[in-house]
Amino acid sequence: MGGIGSGRHYHWSAKNTVSSYRNIDVRRWARDGLLEPGRRFGWQWTIDGEKVASIQAQVEHGQVRLIYRSRDYGDEWESHDYPVRLRLQPCHYGGYRQWFACPAQGCGRRVAKLYGGRIFACRRCYQLSYPSQHEAGFQRAQRRADTIRERLGWECGWDSWNGTKPKGMHWRTYHKLVDELEAWEHRSDLGFTAFVLEKFGGFEHL
Repeated sequence: MGGIGSGRHYHWSAKNTVSSYRNIDVRRWARDGLLEPGRRFGWQWTIDGEKVASIQAQVEHGQVRLIYRSRDYGDEWESHDYPVRLRLQPCHYGGYRQWFACPAQGCGRRVAKLYGGRIFACRRCYQLSYPSQHEAGFQRAQRRADTIRERLGWECGWDSWNGTKPKGMHWRTYHKLVDELEAWEHRSDLGFTAFVLEKFGGFEHL
């Protein structure tokens, strides 16, 4: 697995945001039934269908061990094998919700996601912000549009072609999503034009 900052960077100036780092989500693992004691499983990250990083997880009582290798650019590979505590929170209507306890020294904060780097730690330990805190208005609009594209199973990006209705999706839902997609992409186009005019004085200066 790559070192800090080796994750994919999205859009404009994504450095030091959560989208720059690979993450593990305890809610996803719980929903997929992966957190049963005694279970061992692999987890991987892909870009355009190609695996770029992976880890192994060994679930024990009250914790999950993370097993992987990492390196910063130009350094030697380093092996890691350490536990991350699982904290339980009772739900009002029965059952419980699981959280990670951040394994970074001196932290232990209850979180849903951990971000890697050399070790997996919470957003505050890595001082990460959310992309929306650094985005211009047109970028937020395009991100909303891409979220809809992902739900439709279409390729993301302002220059991507529209696809077809996903199998099993009701036509009413499909048409509603397409209308929302067109509205967000139109807002993104208008915002981008205004951004270029304000910052550069026109497209001829790009």
